Amino acid sequence: MPPFLSYEDKNPGVSSSRIPLVLVHGHPFDRTMWTPQLAAFSAGRRVIAPDLRGYGSSPVTPGTVPLARHAQDIGELLDFLGVDSFVPAGLSMGGQIVMECYDHFGDRVRGLVLADTFPAPETSEGRRGRIAMADRLLTEGMRGYADEVLEKMVAPYAAPEVKAHVHRMMTATAPEGAAASLRGRAERPDYRPLLTRVNVPALVVVGADDTYTPVADAEAMHAALPDSVLHVVAGAAHMPNLERPEEFNEVLEKFLTEVDSRS
Repeated sequence: MPPFLSYEDKNPGVSSSRIPLVLVHGHPFDRTMWTPQLAAFSAGRRVIAPDLRGYGSSPVTPGTVPLARHAQDIGELLDFLGVDSFVPAGLSMGGQIVMECYDHFGDRVRGLVLADTFPAPETSEGRRGRIAMADRLLTEGMRGYADEVLEKMVAPYAAPEVKAHVHRMMTATAPEGAAASLRGRAERPDYRPLLTRVNVPALVVVGADDTYTPVADAEAMHAALPDSVLHVVAGAAHMPNLERPEEFNEVLEKFLTEVDSRS
């Protein structure tokens, strides 16, 4: 049966000595968020980048899509592709989906990459805000929201082509898909106890100027994880993989090499 998610599967025939990398995008983006990483890493390892349910070219499910549903979709895609073990890398909402993946099929995970994300459950105020935003997107569409948050997603000083890419992804997202994930994210559990039980190496990355998930959140995750490395990317906000791709890729390459050696 074909997978539900649209995806890119780069270099599927590469040697099994290098663990496949699965790239999980954030909200409200799509798999092209990872374009610099797909280009950099697919030369030497298998790299899989799905469009999450409701984003990019994947079908939309109206209503509510919990983070656990996104993780289940990824698991089913990897089953279809015959990928038994992998390293998931997620940014923002994608990082929370990576935590869900570890919770549900952690025996397949060889390392975690958590970028510009946080493990705490939603507050009452935050829950109301996400639901209100979901309603707004259904009423108004994506453009007004994209205009408002662009210079928080990436820093005001980011390169014009980076800003254009991020804005284009946001405005191309289906409002129904974005709203469904917002409602699902409002219901997310507390991942902090899970982090203390992670038994694989982890890389925590954050942009120094990220206001959505500040450095303090990354430091707290780093402290909770039993075996982790923290890297703060100067000159970047919420999307260091696009704002400072060379530095992001260098840190990720070093981490993946370590994971390969352990596996």
